[in-house]
Amino acid sequence: MTTDLIKRLLTDAFNPKLLEIIDSSAAHAGHTGARSGGGHYHVTIIADAFDGKSLVQRHQLVYKALGDIMKQQIHALGINALSPSEETKGN
Repeated sequence: MTTDLIKRLLTDAFNPKLLEIIDSSAAHAGHTGARSGGGHYHVTIIADAFDGKSLVQRHQLVYKALGDIMKQQIHALGINALSPSEETKGN
């Protein structure tokens, strides 16, 4: 299952303090990306690796960690990547 693969790849790459993956592929049934097998996912990840990084750099790190599955198994990916210090600012 793609969700399990995303979890494994991101955990291996970042050792996150929090990782949440939402699979909203079913809501996009019939969508062009869904027909070709790509799913729709949203990831929230909190990891030290994002400290001091811009939004673009954070997304690039996530894309790199996911590698080839971004080409076929994932059609759309929402990313909320935070450092641990940013998580605590909301509390």
